[in-house]
Amino acid sequence: MTELQDHCILVTGGAGGIGAGIAQAILQQGGHPVLMDRDLQGAQHNAKQLAQAGLSAKDTDLNVSALACDVTDPASVEQAITQTLDRYGHIDGLVNNAGIIQMADAWEATSDQWQRHFNVNSTGAFNMSQAVGKHMRDAGQSGAIVNVASNCGKVGYANMAAYNASKAAMISLTRSLAMEWAAYNINVNAVCPGGVNTNMLTGVADWLAPRIDTPADTLLEGMGAAQLGRKIEPIEVGDVVAFLLSKRALIIRGQAISVDGGDTPY
Repeated sequence: MTELQDHCILVTGGAGGIGAGIAQAILQQGGHPVLMDRDLQGAQHNAKQLAQAGLSAKDTDLNVSALACDVTDPASVEQAITQTLDRYGHIDGLVNNAGIIQMADAWEATSDQWQRHFNVNSTGAFNMSQAVGKHMRDAGQSGAIVNVASNCGKVGYANMAAYNASKAAMISLTRSLAMEWAAYNINVNAVCPGGVNTNMLTGVADWLAPRIDTPADTLLEGMGAAQLGRKIEPIEVGDVVAFLLSKRALIIRGQAISVDGGDTPY
C-alpha cells in the first residue's frame, strides 16, 4: 500500500499516543511523517519506536523524524516548517493532532483553563493550517489537512466544557477551510475519536475516580466503544487519517467523521 508514497506529512502532538498511531499509518502507506511537539524528547521517542518496529526504510531520519514545535507560537510554527522544507523540500499534508484536556466542572473552571484549551486545540490548529496552507498555495501544489477533533465536539461530556467547546471549534474551522481552500486544491477534513487507548484517557479516569468514588481502572474499562466492547487503538484512528490524506478521499470534503466505534451516530 503506497497511497502516500514519498508524501511529507506534518503531525502535531507527535509525542502522544494518537500522534504515534497516525505516524505509523502514514509510514505504512509509504509516507514520511514529521512528528512535531513541544515535548521534543517524547516525539523523538515515538519516532525511534516506529523505526525499531521496522516501519521505516534504511534512512530513518528521512522516513520518520521529530521536530520541536509549539503550535500556539506562530514563530515556532514557521521555524518548524522551514526545517521541514530544508530536509524534505516539500510538505504534502498536515494533521492537527496537538491537544490538551484539563478536567474541571463548569462551576469551577477558570478563564485561564478555557483560554488554554482554545489556544492549543483550536488556535494552534489554525496557526498550523494557515502556515502550511500558504506554503501549498504559494508552491502551487495540492495537499490535505486533517484535524483531530473529538466526539466531544459533537455531543459533549460533563466536566469538560472547555475541551468540548474547543473541539467543536475545530469542527467548524474544518468546514470553513474546506470551503475557502477548495479552489487551491487543499482538502480539509476532521476525525472525531472517542475512547482511544492513550495516556490522555487514563488521565481522565484518574481525575474522575476520587470524585465519584470509583476505581480508575474500573472507569477506564468502561470508556471504550460500546459496540466494540473495547477501547479504540491509535492505529485505528491513524488508518482513517491516512486515507483522508490520500487522493482517494478527494470527494470527502469539510467533514467531521466519527471514529468512535459507533458511539456518536452522526
